[in-house]
Amino acid sequence: MYKKTTILTLSLLTLLSAAPLLSACHTTAGAGEDISKTGQAIEKSADKHAP
Repeated sequence: MYKKTTILTLSLLTLLSAAPLLSACHTTAGAGEDISKTGQAIEKSADKHAP
C-alpha cells in the first residue's frame, strides 16, 4: 500500500511540475513570432527609406 501511494504521489508531483513548463512553450513561440514580425517591419521600413 505504501509503495502504491508513493508512486501515485510522485506521478502527481511530476505532472504538476511539468504543466508550467509545457504551457511556457506556447508563450515562447508567440514571443518569437512577435519579435520576427517586428524585425520584418523594421527591415521593410528601412528598405522603403533607403536612398
